Amino acid sequence: MRVIALLLALLLGLSSPARADDIADAQKIIRAQEQAFARDDAAAAWSYAAPAIQEIFQQPEIFMQMVQQGYPPVYRHRSFEFGEAKAEGGHIAQRVNIVDDNGEAWEALYTLERQADGSYRITGCSLLKAGQAA
Repeated sequence: MRVIALLLALLLGLSSPARADDIADAQKIIRAQEQAFARDDAAAAWSYAAPAIQEIFQQPEIFMQMVQQGYPPVYRHRSFEFGEAKAEGGHIAQRVNIVDDNGEAWEALYTLERQADGSYRITGCSLLKAGQAA
């Protein structure tokens, strides 16, 4: 019985680095898109969006305009720090704590999905002023 418990613990331990690597990859994608917004690089920001998002907005400039108008704390901010993340299957949910240019706190929930090539792309971002109920 102890051998089975030990094997189970080892197997669970072996699966953790993959999730940690997936979360690290997702955070790199989110950070790269955040930096593209800061540079006003619509093409780069667009490149991190999942195909379904690209299909909705059709062109990088349209996508950038949507972010500027609908997600101003994501577009411009004082701070952008990763919070809790969860990975399951090929999906990741990553919380980001944001302080906007006016000093107001926000929480963003990014969702990402693994693509056929193994990379992650952003499938959505929900934004809520800190302290408000969802």
